[in-house]
Amino acid sequence: MGITITGNIVHIVAKHIAYGSITIEGDSIQAITILGPEQPTEPYILPGFIDSHIHIESSMLTPSQFARMAVVHGTVGTVSDPHEIANVCGMQGVEYMITDGARVPFHFAYGAPSCVPATTMETAGATIAVHDVDALLQRSDILYLSEMMNYPGVLHKDADVMAKIELAKKYNKPVDGHAPGLRGAQAKEYIQGIALHATIPNNTTQVTTGTATDHECYTYEEALEKLQYGMKILIREGSAAKNFEALYPLLHNWEDAIMLCSDDKHPDSLELGHINELCARAVAYGICVYKVLKAACINPVLHYKLGVGMLRVGDSANIVMVHNLTQFTVSHTYIKGILVAKEGVSLITASPATIINNFECVPQVAHNFEVQATHYNHTIPVIAALDGQLVTHKLYVEKTQLQNNDLLLANTKIDVLKIVVINRYTHAPIAKAFIKNFGLTKGAIASTVAHDSHNIIAVGVTDDELCTAVNIIIQAKGGLSYAYYNNDQYTTDILPLPIAGIMTNADGYQVSAQYTALDYAVKGILGSTLQSPYMTLSFMALLVIPHLKLSDKGLFDADTFSIM
Repeated sequence: MGITITGNIVHIVAKHIAYGSITIEGDSIQAITILGPEQPTEPYILPGFIDSHIHIESSMLTPSQFARMAVVHGTVGTVSDPHEIANVCGMQGVEYMITDGARVPFHFAYGAPSCVPATTMETAGATIAVHDVDALLQRSDILYLSEMMNYPGVLHKDADVMAKIELAKKYNKPVDGHAPGLRGAQAKEYIQGIALHATIPNNTTQVTTGTATDHECYTYEEALEKLQYGMKILIREGSAAKNFEALYPLLHNWEDAIMLCSDDKHPDSLELGHINELCARAVAYGICVYKVLKAACINPVLHYKLGVGMLRVGDSANIVMVHNLTQFTVSHTYIKGILVAKEGVSLITASPATIINNFECVPQVAHNFEVQATHYNHTIPVIAALDGQLVTHKLYVEKTQLQNNDLLLANTKIDVLKIVVINRYTHAPIAKAFIKNFGLTKGAIASTVAHDSHNIIAVGVTDDELCTAVNIIIQAKGGLSYAYYNNDQYTTDILPLPIAGIMTNADGYQVSAQYTALDYAVKGILGSTLQSPYMTLSFMALLVIPHLKLSDKGLFDADTFSIM
């Protein structure tokens, strides 16, 4: 027996709204009947929102738990790059994501990870080789080649990099780009290198037929230039990287080449909203609602050839009903004809997932975290974290500001703390450096969510506190933790992440509550001034984002692509 839904049907491409009904039979739309003009008192019916680039693992939830929370906000599908778990568990990790996602009604469009490991300057738990990419791209459930982060490899025609891109072209599957800050002639060359059929003239900036994408733009000027070179731009607003404010004006004139994405989304922010939230903000800023919805609902379906449909007869019945076209508060979400969310309550049930991991690390002692002053001359290189950005700046502080006898220590008066990365896959020396702008006045925080290799990363005030926060994670074989010393005793807490050290098999809403408590403690007790300290921490080991980062092999200068 079919289902009939009535309301104001939004025809996004035609830029028209009419009151009518939609009949669903099985998992498809059987009929659309127009009954009259728009009725302002009735709900609005949309095709459903798509997150056009996200690493599900960064929510710390399994795909099934992520879907359970996302459908409440009208998200019916994601374009998901599984390279986080691939860096830990390789091909087994990719298969894990596909299998778990298939347990629930949701459209997960997975890509073949292109850069595992992301660089040779860090230690990952696995490798996705050219033959692995070939095997993945032949699958019908792998729709694209995931973000090509090794843009120097494209520019210098690295053999492995070009082989992976050629495989995408062979199977006619798009390539996701990743080129933060790349401009001018190099941007042109990179775009042409990863596009399927792009030809970019040397003396013009006119739009071409290239199919490359980039979600890493953080200035309007950079994004506009790449659009003019024929690239498609994904406006990113995640838990750490927030580029919406800089880029949303592009929707005025480039709605055909824009998509919306999160990239990384922690569970507390996912509980509050998703792509619907970005739609509301864009409309509030004066962007035409049809242009906004084209970026949110239509462009990802066309670009990635998703099986989601666009609210047409014969399409898969993925339908979202919202109360209005200003706030985009979702009343009902249907996926494949199944009602999966109603008035803020998810109707998806997801049992606990199985556990896989790759974790070999022994407990540490505080002495291992010491930094000898003799290793440096007069100045110390310092990573400057930027709130709401993945890029960092490179600073130098006088050695005398950190030196205490033979050691270099954190100095909370100038907000310079110690940062460490510990190889989780084999026993190795600890990589140590210094970082600014975390704002901790005491204690330490640690995590095994450290893009892309997911070694243990920690920031702290004292070596004892760093060691304590790290050892809690080692004992749990993955998680987020904090530790601080007060009144002759340690206070600690941890959110365990037993799946690859980056996800949990617990209920998503419970994880959100646990994470919120951790976040509150790190800000309210330890003093962090960052919007999302754990998310920011996770990117301090991401070497493919400029300018200064720390890997398990040492302090990395992305400008010279070398260990300092």
